[in-house]
Amino acid sequence: MPSDALTTTTGSISTGLLLTLILVYVVVVVFYIAVMWKVFTKAGHPGWAAIIPIYNTYILCKIAGRPGWWVLLFLIPVVNIVVLIMLCLDVAQAFGKSGAFGFFGLFLFSFIGFPILAFGSAQYRGGNGTGYGPPGYQQPGYPPMQGYPPAPGSYPQQGQGYPQQNQGYPPGYPQQGQQGGYAPPPPGY
Repeated sequence: MPSDALTTTTGSISTGLLLTLILVYVVVVVFYIAVMWKVFTKAGHPGWAAIIPIYNTYILCKIAGRPGWWVLLFLIPVVNIVVLIMLCLDVAQAFGKSGAFGFFGLFLFSFIGFPILAFGSAQYRGGNGTGYGPPGYQQPGYPPMQGYPPAPGSYPQQGQGYPQQNQGYPPGYPQQGQQGGYAPPPPGY
């Protein structure tokens, strides 16, 4: 009978340990989803994209200013590590953080770096300067993009035309409608 009591006690301990590990795992996953949701919404993308497995990597590529086909590079062994490092560096740059933060904070210690991006004061500044970003986002220091430029009469500045140029000939040359040839040579020629 003592062996049954030992088996029951061991089974209870292992079941309790397993349930504790499952609970910790669920808490970590829910926290990570909340962090990525906040990062995505800060960057102007839908937060629900954080819970779709491959689509969230696609959105992370867009936040970093990289093309969406980079998701396919994650399928290649060893290349996926290099691509992930580049993606972390670009995400850090898109949020105005340094490359060191991208490598150490987002790649090596992502459980610390991404919450800093999500709940910290970091603002999304655009993906890698490539024009990717949320709709209506304007990079600082650049004029607003508004489709095609105005009519040719308003170049080079918007709303200001070229100065009017004299349409006549230079002084000393016959004007339109006058007879004659070239101006006479200067005296002493």
